[in-house]
Amino acid sequence: MRSLFGAAAPPFIKSMNFTKDFLLELYQLKALPRTGWVRAQVSNPETVASHSFGVACLALLLCPPGLSRERALQLALVHDWAEARVGDITPHDPVTPREKHERECGALRQMVASLPQGEALFDLFMEYEAGETAEAKFVRALDKLDMGLQAQAYGGAGLEEFTASAKAALGGFPDLLSLLS
Repeated sequence: MRSLFGAAAPPFIKSMNFTKDFLLELYQLKALPRTGWVRAQVSNPETVASHSFGVACLALLLCPPGLSRERALQLALVHDWAEARVGDITPHDPVTPREKHERECGALRQMVASLPQGEALFDLFMEYEAGETAEAKFVRALDKLDMGLQAQAYGGAGLEEFTASAKAALGGFPDLLSLLS
């Protein structure tokens, strides 16, 4: 079989120095079902990767002028990476918000440690977690909007708590809230 890059990989591939192990760990998100949907007994629940894809699509399509669409997409993609290692922890789990944050921070720091852009990726996660920049606030709202839209996609019956939670979180974003009407 012939190599896509000929005899040797180009220098940029060699210099990236991220590992197959990192990618394979990250790809576990493709098989990790969202805990809330499992708890609600949704048949064939979406995965964490499906959710992140939904948030990224919303960021691409709905990012308002004045915000960096690129930054919003980066935040959307990175925001749940730590769940590949710690799982999808929900408010219904016996874990405090502080403990969840500490677990996720520790996990992601270890996961990206070998990547040349690891600190930048970790900083993106921390920006999302802090929720202080305009882009982080927006993507955090999209995270809730995605949950509300997914509840509607499942038919909504028996999933009112998810829609109500999404609507409550979107109070400061009336245009996003209108998408749940």
